[in-house]
Amino acid sequence: MEAVAVHEESFGSLLRSWRQRRRVSQLDLAIEAGVSARHVSFLETGRARPSREMVTRLAEELDVPLRHRNRLLVAAGFAPVYPEREVRAPELQAVRQALDTILAGHEPYPAVVVDVAWNLVAANAAAGMFLEGVPDELLQEPVNVMRLSLHPDAMGGRLLNLAEVRGHLLRQLRRQAESSGDGRLAELHDELAAYTYKDRAGVEADVAHLVGPSDLLIPLRIAAGDRVLSLFTTIATFGTPMDVTVSELAIETFWPADEETAAAFRVSGR
Repeated sequence: MEAVAVHEESFGSLLRSWRQRRRVSQLDLAIEAGVSARHVSFLETGRARPSREMVTRLAEELDVPLRHRNRLLVAAGFAPVYPEREVRAPELQAVRQALDTILAGHEPYPAVVVDVAWNLVAANAAAGMFLEGVPDELLQEPVNVMRLSLHPDAMGGRLLNLAEVRGHLLRQLRRQAESSGDGRLAELHDELAAYTYKDRAGVEADVAHLVGPSDLLIPLRIAAGDRVLSLFTTIATFGTPMDVTVSELAIETFWPADEETAAAFRVSGR
């Protein structure tokens, strides 16, 4: 059998990649980290080896996600320090309790918990509205919330202001892919950007008035039978996480943008 070469990441190349991704010069990074620009240059070229403390300090200054901080540590010859546990692990019981409380407390309005790749981790009962009529193949694990939002056979076929929502979500996904260095997000962006929709031009023109100067946020205008539900969202994350899994969780809550939508959810939630 032919030997397969194993590629090992170098600390210097990873550091340079994150510095460039953050659009920070060697001098600026050196000033923030309290070292010389020469030292940062030597670290990137491999002429100097960082201490564990230096790796942590540089990663903090560059706002590197915890998952990638572990990669930097390993590349520098150190053991990773940020654990990555399953959401159902006993150590994350307090986190699960917080999530369950938030999800239940947001009823009768929808709320979901997603991971860094927008895969569904948990949801409350009201979020079931997003799954109505969705083909089984889109509900196979892991269920991806972004995919459900834009797929023509899911919410993408029910959004009356699809153009506005699609443009916003694709820009958001592209920025996240660039800032996080997560290839999964880049692949997801390309998949969603390639979706095609039938008979959307006329619908978009007919409901162009549904998004106007009076809107403070881009709402989701969702066709629900003979009604139009109007929702906006907020996203929350855990502060100062020290676990990779916890650092990548986000809670997206949906709120009614008008009284008609609020009333519809109150009735359905009884």
